[in-house]
Amino acid sequence: MEKKLRVGILGGTGMVGQRFISLLENHPWFEVTTIAASPRSAGKTYEEAVGGRWKMDTPMPEAVKKIVVKDVTEVEKVASEVDFCFSAVDMTKEEIKAIEEAYAKTETPVVSNNSAHRWTKDVPMIVPEINADHAELIETQKKRLGTKRGFIAVKPNCSIQSYTPCLWAWSEFEPYEVVASTYQAISGAGKTFKDWPEMVENIIPYIGGEEEKSEKEPLRVLGTLKDGEIELKKDLLITSQCIRVPVLNGHTASVFVKFRKKPTKEQLIEKLVTAKGAPQELSLPSAPKQFIQYLTEDNRPQVKLDVDYEKGMGVSIGRLREDSVYDFKFVGLSHNTVRGAAGGAVLCAELLKAKGYITAKA
Repeated sequence: MEKKLRVGILGGTGMVGQRFISLLENHPWFEVTTIAASPRSAGKTYEEAVGGRWKMDTPMPEAVKKIVVKDVTEVEKVASEVDFCFSAVDMTKEEIKAIEEAYAKTETPVVSNNSAHRWTKDVPMIVPEINADHAELIETQKKRLGTKRGFIAVKPNCSIQSYTPCLWAWSEFEPYEVVASTYQAISGAGKTFKDWPEMVENIIPYIGGEEEKSEKEPLRVLGTLKDGEIELKKDLLITSQCIRVPVLNGHTASVFVKFRKKPTKEQLIEKLVTAKGAPQELSLPSAPKQFIQYLTEDNRPQVKLDVDYEKGMGVSIGRLREDSVYDFKFVGLSHNTVRGAAGGAVLCAELLKAKGYITAKA
């Protein structure tokens, strides 16, 4: 069997870092060998550093408990022990940009969950089913960084995963105007109800920066690679409202769409359930067999019933119907810390390995 690639988790003690560690337990291609976090966690075992803050609903994997946490700012030291790393560091945007580039310049690929580099021109922002070809930007980026194998790739914001796949699946009908209201779980803020008791039986109608991401990031994901950069999707206007709701995991979206070419409901459903991309074609380990499921019941999708569809890597759609103002409306659901965060990044890394961008260091 091919030797597993050595993986480092940057920011491994936070909620997304923990999700990376739980998803990578027994991964067929990747093995967590190094965990890095803030200087205050460095020198402790992972079990000691996390303490009572383990937030996953499965136990901490035995294989990581005794790993001694390294200082994430000791870039050369951490990078020397891994083939590539996932980034979930909790720093300012400028600090994240700098540290991710520093790791890339050590010839260590970085697959990031953070937003800092999502609008860096030569950094691909990838949903593997939708825009696997954007990985070609890496060659342009490596020229800028002066690297042979080091680069940064990012995944988009968790809130767009519950509706952008639909817009992609329906591209031949030319959606041009979208209203998307998202109802977002508290784990998106790195919280549980224990951490955030004021969210119990409460709704907060504001999530900082989220609406701009929800409106703009789909345009880049759905954009076209041209002359070494991404040309944003033209003729698509998205307006969004993002609300924090008392749900632990799962972002729900209520979406209204206008199309230039008028489809039938049956055509739209057929495009959803047959949608597939590179992860399915390459049989990547974390790929959902069916990317998007359509639920016919009036009261679906529901967080409690559907958030773990395809182990949290699939998207659930329901309530598709004609609208009196827009052409159609629907409800979408995706798992925000699996498909939307760590799982989406793991799938991205699998894609980049399959395409030859991530390899073992000599």
